Amino acid sequence: MIDIHPLTADFEDYLRDESRTVGSAQSISFPESEAEVREILARTAPSPVTLQGARTGLAAGAVPEGGHVMNLSRMNRYRGLHVDGETGRFHLCVEPGVILSELRKRLAKREIPAADWDEASLAALARFEQAPAQFFPTDPTEASAELGGMAACNASGARSYRYGAMRAHVSAVRVVLATGDVLALRRGEARARGRRLDLTCEDGRSLSLDLPTYVMPAVKNASGYYVADDMDAVDLFVGSDGTLGIITELELELLPVPAVTWGVSCFFEDESQALDFTIAARPVLGGRAAAFEYFDGAALSILRRQKSASAAFSGLPQVPERYRACVFVELECDDEDQALESLDAIGRAMGEVGADERDTWVARTDVDRECQRFFRHAVPESVNMLIDERRRTDPVITKLGSDMSVPDDRLHDVVALYRRTLAEAGLESAAWGHIGNNHLHVNVLPRDAADYAAGKELFKRWAAEVTAMGGAVSAEHGVGKMKRDFLLTMYGPEHIAEMARLKRRFDPEVRLNRGNLFAASEAEGQPVPAAFAAKGDE
Repeated sequence: MIDIHPLTADFEDYLRDESRTVGSAQSISFPESEAEVREILARTAPSPVTLQGARTGLAAGAVPEGGHVMNLSRMNRYRGLHVDGETGRFHLCVEPGVILSELRKRLAKREIPAADWDEASLAALARFEQAPAQFFPTDPTEASAELGGMAACNASGARSYRYGAMRAHVSAVRVVLATGDVLALRRGEARARGRRLDLTCEDGRSLSLDLPTYVMPAVKNASGYYVADDMDAVDLFVGSDGTLGIITELELELLPVPAVTWGVSCFFEDESQALDFTIAARPVLGGRAAAFEYFDGAALSILRRQKSASAAFSGLPQVPERYRACVFVELECDDEDQALESLDAIGRAMGEVGADERDTWVARTDVDRECQRFFRHAVPESVNMLIDERRRTDPVITKLGSDMSVPDDRLHDVVALYRRTLAEAGLESAAWGHIGNNHLHVNVLPRDAADYAAGKELFKRWAAEVTAMGGAVSAEHGVGKMKRDFLLTMYGPEHIAEMARLKRRFDPEVRLNRGNLFAASEAEGQPVPAAFAAKGDE
């Protein structure tokens, strides 16, 4: 019988995640198998159960609101491998606790643990070892994330410009429902008819489900349940923030490593040039651009300060003061001739917007690309260090980071909105993120509690205005507990009620990840408070 521990001071770290939010719980467990997950659900009933992985999330999805914490980090085995007969692609089955950085290393070294695999999986592994190198394309900033959590929030990251989010690369899941029932879903085998979805559990129990009726915006989106006419059942669970069931296995589609990968950092003296460059470069580069990443002038200034103040950042390149923006483009090409053609296209696009193609840093080697990766990841790390320093003076404040996206034709509009309202509020900020998807992380950097309160109010305004532009309030971090009011703004109270009804069909007692996507009262079918309903009508 698996141990269920009282949540004493020894386990306090499991009350928080990278959102810096702290919750409460009475007990915690660390299952190592699907059978133990089912046992824990039975033994802790009817208490709420919060699911956790590596707790790298930024939306407080893994922060408990009472009850029991089920941490899945010890479910970290590799379960099998098969080759798709039509596409020739490899599909790797893993448990949710496998860490992304470990997966990357094992794929690169072709050293996948194969204990207890069947003959078919071993045969596929032999083919894998002889095939061209493979990789998993989903690329969140935090490589210590666990794959189950990445699936739960539909993580994406820099390479989502070419490869999309996590959902596109999950080909099968096993899910334990709050009732203890198990669903085994493979892409293509269970589809909705319109907005009606019928599922059959492994024990034969049937579920007939009415899916929510909202229409998702045509942008990068991790806001609430994925629903569409005739959708695949797998897609419902990816991005559900752990509210519908517990993913105990997931199968990942692998892709061949590109033949040539170059990184190009393009520097600009004006932010509008960087936006115009992005708009000009996207169509000419097409599928050869895996990523378009952005850093504004404030982010570059923070990097300059970190380089001079900390030995850990001394390896960063010196960015001249005249640069006010940077767009990083990652090229993936069939050969070096194609890469050179793409580099020429980048230079022409820079010239078209009044920038100089010589203001670039091109990384062709592994060493240079690793330096560029350090440069990109140093920005959020530096901001986190700055906020942690300020918290020593005022513990109330935390970093406030947006996660909103808009359609291609609204990129200038949304950046203008951010700049105008930040100036009106007198708030310090730094912005970076996935400009290729019109998805910037605008980070308000509070200096005191008043700044923190003003920043939170500003984010509410942005949620309404981004929604009006046809955008999404969460593009990649999920909704969790921190953005559930924004979700109400985006979809309105009637559609939130539809989502809550769908949750109760899977989870009648509203046990799993209570507080994610909607407050517990909404999940239980109680009316949305009038104040929140008004937000949804903005």
